[in-house]
Amino acid sequence: MRSCRALQATAVVKSSLQLKLKISTEDTCISLIKQCHTLKSLKALHASILRSLHLHLHSLTNLISHYASLGSISYAYTLFSHCNSFSNDAFLWNVMLRGLVDNAHYHRSFLLYTRMPYLHIAPDNFTFPFLLKACASLRILNLGSQLHAHAFLYGYSSHVFVANSLISMYAKCGLFPVSERVFDKMRQRSIVSWSAMIGACLQCGFHEQGLLLFTRMLDQGIKPNRASILNATACVRRENAAHQMHRVIMDNVLDNDQSVQNATMLMFARCGRIDLARSLFDGFTNKDLVCWASMIDAYARADLPLEALLLFNQMRLQCVLPDSITLLAVIQACSILASLHLARTLHAVIFRCFLECQLVLDTAVLDLYMKCGSLTYARKVFDNMKGRNIISWSTMISGYGMHGHGKEALHLFYQMKALIKPDHVTFVSILSACSHAGLINEGWECFDSMVRDFGVTPTSEHYACMVDLLGRVGQLNQALEFIEKMPVRPEAGVWGALLGACRIHSNVELAEIAAKSLLNLDAENPGRYVLLSNIYASLGKRREAYRIRNLMKSRGVKKKVGWTSIEIKGKMYTFVAGDRANPEMDLIYSELGKLMERIRQEVYIPDVSFVLHDVEGETKEMMLYAHSEKLAIVFGLIKLGHESSIRITKNLRVCDDCHTATKFISKVTGKEIVVRDSQRFHHFMNGTCSCGDYW
Repeated sequence: MRSCRALQATAVVKSSLQLKLKISTEDTCISLIKQCHTLKSLKALHASILRSLHLHLHSLTNLISHYASLGSISYAYTLFSHCNSFSNDAFLWNVMLRGLVDNAHYHRSFLLYTRMPYLHIAPDNFTFPFLLKACASLRILNLGSQLHAHAFLYGYSSHVFVANSLISMYAKCGLFPVSERVFDKMRQRSIVSWSAMIGACLQCGFHEQGLLLFTRMLDQGIKPNRASILNATACVRRENAAHQMHRVIMDNVLDNDQSVQNATMLMFARCGRIDLARSLFDGFTNKDLVCWASMIDAYARADLPLEALLLFNQMRLQCVLPDSITLLAVIQACSILASLHLARTLHAVIFRCFLECQLVLDTAVLDLYMKCGSLTYARKVFDNMKGRNIISWSTMISGYGMHGHGKEALHLFYQMKALIKPDHVTFVSILSACSHAGLINEGWECFDSMVRDFGVTPTSEHYACMVDLLGRVGQLNQALEFIEKMPVRPEAGVWGALLGACRIHSNVELAEIAAKSLLNLDAENPGRYVLLSNIYASLGKRREAYRIRNLMKSRGVKKKVGWTSIEIKGKMYTFVAGDRANPEMDLIYSELGKLMERIRQEVYIPDVSFVLHDVEGETKEMMLYAHSEKLAIVFGLIKLGHESSIRITKNLRVCDDCHTATKFISKVTGKEIVVRDSQRFHHFMNGTCSCGDYW
């Protein structure tokens, strides 16, 4: 035993001597520091360095930097604080600032910066980019502007590193014109400058401008790098531009870069070419987790939830463990289907993957249960959360609103106010809840309290909720007057709320005013054209209705294919209008005919005004009978038998005739029928709907 201990001691001494020999020079010391991949190994090396070598500035800064890169800000800062002999060196301070910012200790970085003038340490062109990054992350415009002024005073505002950071900071703080001004005034621009400016365009939603800037950069003979390609691909919204961008990627031999591959795949998916996106995905030899997550997310965004879930299962079979980002994309796919069975299954998967649930996943699961129509499960998730942030509260409030439970939403809002200050998202949730439930007075009180009690400036979204409230009670002229007096420019949501109100109250004059703005602001949204066309059709103005449909075609705007899904014993079934794909379609149409006859006896009259096809009235009625909502409901009645409720999901807004027919179906069958469409939940019971016929 003693001999073993002696041998061990000898080995330790030899190892120590070898390490001392290794770190006898500063260059070797720095090389060894960079080879440490764990905090434990770095601490051991640090101890040996202190025993064998006097620390020079370069070794010291490398140690501080490496401690920070391994996430140990406390060790890095302690070491920095004891560097008395180098305390006036700007490089050392920059290293510490960078460590703080890279580890998201933004406020500490600002405090450290404020100490520099008192110690007569002048910041340089490397100091400001770190601090501006912190301002951008926190969206603190005032401090960012002050740092810009400091950079100007020290003569660094036009330096390329500083200017690049200013471009990004102003864009993230919402001041795109200032980003443009900084970029235009730059005497020298690097590829990073161009990339930052294209990123600013992307950040602020100026996609076309971002692409024009990218083209301008190429025309000047500047070779694109990975970052500029990633920003430019994210700006692409049209298929022809996507193909051009793909050629640029190929020409510059960036097509083997995994990040660029994923961005290219998402670009084609965003432009409506999910088939090309999948083709690229299948061609990738090394699929990392980001690649799988990107394709799953692309399917979910393309309204193809079943494909997203199938791919997720394939990913799991490949033994690729999902992360929170992948699971969020899968949750999005499940929420489209509104399948409670799938929601519960996915919740179990999340629980197994993340035993300590992350707040973002908890909130997403809460939202999923809401969209699957289960307020009970959603509330359980909410009540069991270890911590709640403002998004959690807002999601629960919004969920109550989607289901028409305005009083419950208000009660939760009042609870929240006592604990957390509501923000602009919370107010959108509560105003929307008041609108869905028809709580006019309460809605106005919440709107007035935004600035008065909480200092929240109303945005276009809040004004849209108020227009919806006014529209609900038929105050359309007041709604238009409210829009005209808005201190901000009305966006598409505001005019869309007015157009929706005009549909309910058959006001074609105001509908035309709303549509004129909408078809400019939201020209690629097919729903706007369809809604205006339907308003004309309902009033017998078929020529105008055809004109709007033709305008939609001439602009290349395609109407989304409507579908309705229903879950039967854990399996999803999807129907489209006039469907013949289901093996039991003969039985479905037979039962549908009988059901239509029953509700006709209850004075149901088909609303054929929206059918623009030039056919006989009886044929128009048959076209209405074959709508996907009715097919799914009848299939549910056949398969679910004695179950008290039927739940279906429509990917678009439920049409007027199906809404009316479903009220009658709930009356003659005695069933509760829950319909989730793109607007809200409709709970049909005994011939009435929870939406009060306003949606």
